[in-house]
Amino acid sequence: MTTTAPVPLAVAARPQPMRYGALLVMMATSFLLVTAEFLPGGLLTDIAAEIGVTPGQAGQMITVTALAGLVVAPTIGLMLPRLDRRSLLVWMAVVAVASNALVAAAPNLAVLLVARVMLGAAISGFWSMSVTVSARIAGPERLGRAVMFNSAGVSLATVAGVPLGVLLSQAIDWRGVFWIAAAASAALAVALRLLLPSVPPEGVARLSTLGETLRRPGIALGLSGHVLVVLGHFLAYAYIRVALERVHAGAAGSAAIDEGTIIVLLALFGAGGFVGNLLIGLVVDRHYRALSIVAPLAIAASVLLMIALAGSVWAIGAVAFVWGIFFASWLLIANTWIGHRTPDRLEAGGSLVVVGFQAAIMAAAAVGGALVDGIGIAQVYAIGAVSLVVGAVLFGLSTRTGTRTVR
Repeated sequence: MTTTAPVPLAVAARPQPMRYGALLVMMATSFLLVTAEFLPGGLLTDIAAEIGVTPGQAGQMITVTALAGLVVAPTIGLMLPRLDRRSLLVWMAVVAVASNALVAAAPNLAVLLVARVMLGAAISGFWSMSVTVSARIAGPERLGRAVMFNSAGVSLATVAGVPLGVLLSQAIDWRGVFWIAAAASAALAVALRLLLPSVPPEGVARLSTLGETLRRPGIALGLSGHVLVVLGHFLAYAYIRVALERVHAGAAGSAAIDEGTIIVLLALFGAGGFVGNLLIGLVVDRHYRALSIVAPLAIAASVLLMIALAGSVWAIGAVAFVWGIFFASWLLIANTWIGHRTPDRLEAGGSLVVVGFQAAIMAAAAVGGALVDGIGIAQVYAIGAVSLVVGAVLFGLSTRTGTRTVR
């Protein structure tokens, strides 16, 4: 999420016009990629039954996607140092076409896992270059507003993409859903080629550039905070259904929460994310420092309130909406922060943000289940909140160090 000849990022006297067609196709890319990433979660039992494996084995489709992303994010610029970044995104869409088609035709779990590794590479390739491409589309002075479109695609995938895929699977089966995803990705590849501007690579890529970027004042602190924010969120969010079922049912005078209510609460989280992207996207370029502290604290409060107010469906619905506002906007905030702090290292900075995100997801997956079984869901939520607060503190400390920012 590397350079000897940095792209000039000085603010022009007259900002360039916003290329809304390019921004919309970037939003569509993030929507389709994130939808494809999380579709297996909604179709897991159907996939497992047809392939002849357990749901737990089929669930590794999501694990290998994250693992591939963790490897590709810091190396994509090194592997393709001279390729125009528009062309790189087009090829990432083509890889997504191949991945979805391979899933749709897969005869066994091994083929499914290979296909999902391809998707993980496409997703991380896109996110690693998204800051650089967004800066070229909108200009560095409006980087946050451009990144808003990418983050809005993620929120739309949460609210509509995955539920729509599950709904379609009831009419055309899960393989048909992935064939549709493959066709949509093919159309997206064409749109990316036609609507994106040319985006030359930053320069000769070197692995040492990532380390040099990480050593800049405040960057390591901020990225450590980023990892802790994402870790704290996913420790709680990955087990939100367990929390709602166990804690709500255990609250005095509360009946067991039903599946339909859980779906509504998750939809409220997604809707909050979409609203948050729009609102925060309008102000993030000017207030990213404050937002990088306020957002984790708001998520931490939401995590704790989800447990404390579990006896009231209305209260946890409001909490889910607020939680969605701030976490679904987190990648927008983090990418804007890194873009303004490292304006001459956009590819390296974007890659580091993606690496931190993927590493935090894998860490949460690795320890979350054991913690839930070992110490209880309420305690896991408390640990998640502490992680979020520490992440906010680290961001606060990082803003006190030397800053390289676009004005």
